[in-house]
Amino acid sequence: MSRQAPPESEGDEERFAGSKDEDLPSSEVTEGPDRAPHRAMFRAMGFDDEDLSSPMVGIANPAADITPCNVHLDDVADAAIDGVETAEGMPIEFGTITISDAISMGTEGMKASLISREVIADSVELVAFGERMDALVTVAGCDKNLPGMMIAAIRTDLPSVFLYGGSILPGEHDGRDVTVQNVFEGVGSYATGDMSADELDDLERHACPGAGSCGGMFTANTMASISEAIGLAPLGSAGAPAEHEERYEIAERAGELALECVEADRRPSDILTKESFENAIAIQVAMGGSTNAVLHLLAMASEAGIDLDIEEFDEISRRIPKIANLQPGGTRVMEDLWRQGGVPVVMRRLLEGGYVHGDAMTVTGRTIAEEIEHLEATGQIPPDEEVGGDFIYPVDDPYTEEGAIKILTGNLAPDGAVLKVTGDDKFHHSGPARIFESEEEAMAYVQEGHIESGDVICIRNEGPRGGPGMREMLGVTAAVVGQGHEDDVALLTDGRFSGATRGPMIGHVAPEAAAGGPIAVLEDGDEVTIDIPDRTMDVELSDDELDRRRENWEPKPPNYTTGVLAKYGEAFGSAADGAVTNPGAKRDD
Repeated sequence: MSRQAPPESEGDEERFAGSKDEDLPSSEVTEGPDRAPHRAMFRAMGFDDEDLSSPMVGIANPAADITPCNVHLDDVADAAIDGVETAEGMPIEFGTITISDAISMGTEGMKASLISREVIADSVELVAFGERMDALVTVAGCDKNLPGMMIAAIRTDLPSVFLYGGSILPGEHDGRDVTVQNVFEGVGSYATGDMSADELDDLERHACPGAGSCGGMFTANTMASISEAIGLAPLGSAGAPAEHEERYEIAERAGELALECVEADRRPSDILTKESFENAIAIQVAMGGSTNAVLHLLAMASEAGIDLDIEEFDEISRRIPKIANLQPGGTRVMEDLWRQGGVPVVMRRLLEGGYVHGDAMTVTGRTIAEEIEHLEATGQIPPDEEVGGDFIYPVDDPYTEEGAIKILTGNLAPDGAVLKVTGDDKFHHSGPARIFESEEEAMAYVQEGHIESGDVICIRNEGPRGGPGMREMLGVTAAVVGQGHEDDVALLTDGRFSGATRGPMIGHVAPEAAAGGPIAVLEDGDEVTIDIPDRTMDVELSDDELDRRRENWEPKPPNYTTGVLAKYGEAFGSAADGAVTNPGAKRDD
């Protein structure tokens, strides 16, 4: 006896048909009778028919009590969720990790920082892919959150809006504004007896008054500014402090904009071009942004399939003046820039000077030039003649004629090294190398008062693979500066520096020591010459002597053989290419 199909009532198919655009990825988990179990799971979380028929917008949120940069991000994400709901989308919030760079600084834990960039990108990509998201709002606070979130948007190529959590307000100490940079430098001053224990204690208690990312033009604010210039965030979205009501208005607008991007099918691949990356570098060098942005922009370009070479940072920096002077080189912070009009007023001056591509697209669907016109027309930025104060300069009378980022090459760094100029851009220095195999060795040497004028401190085996993870070494650099050696002691490393570092500190030396780069065979007392105008960094050794030393060189065994540090240590490529871990990345091998 044959089986018969169960009878169907009139309209049964229509009941499950739904009204969602079948081209949206989320239709794969919300549409049709065979997705009833999937919808049941959504209904368990309070979503209804209207939600299920709407575009699904992932809110990637790294909120945590680990760092003030991220402690408030649940509130920021809630505002973005409100914006998605206002625009009739279906917000789906999910979490990811963060590492506090400032708290892990100077410890073994700092090796996790750069790895966290990759884990954030991996985790957001996985959730968006696995749960069939239609769009993303990527929220970010601490340093590596920002490139991690932007890399995730690039990889998924979903309609995406980048949302910064905002910076911390400056603290007040001894009648002046201070940030965590001053505390790190205070440690060096205390070690030499130039600061009392009571003063250091008072500085510690007042430097960080609340939520938000470190306030100077350090890595977080540099990457937030870049998110605007590159087009992944609306112009004007980076500046508002973390605890200001405007930050939450920006977040709500980001949620609404994500739905506009879905409607227009506007994706990162429609925004990111070689020109947009050149705009990003322009804002970095014009504002004295962190050296870490070199690493992150190279990584983002690699993910986007856009050819970007480390030497291009130097080419752009040679022709674009520095027109904003903020910490760490200056005294002003992101809040001061925001009160002048934020990143858009700097972009406007660069545009008028012919230094950026005004026709580059942004996430709003308007070009950079059109966005600036829109902000002017709506009164969101002041007229140019009202902008300046004592730290934003016109392009024809800049703070410095060249941008702040310099790429050095030479027999110590054949593939390049990175310096941010915060002082004398004509700096020339020769001195004996003082070799340290780790940050801890160098810090002990500095704190014990052994450094002398003319020294070149060399910290190696801290590169992407050698560390692994390219530790930032603000503790060492701040201690050097705090002891009064900002201008007469240089430091070079295959690791990294914090965006708060100042002075002649050269990082990202490539090839790194773990890959057998020349830095690996440098010896104590070798004469090293650093010439910023010529963009060179050399040791006074012949090629034959360097080759002889390489023949006798043995790589150090890896610091970790199991766990996440071992895994990412093996995967990292060269710092000269962004230290990326994706397949096909360039390596030092």
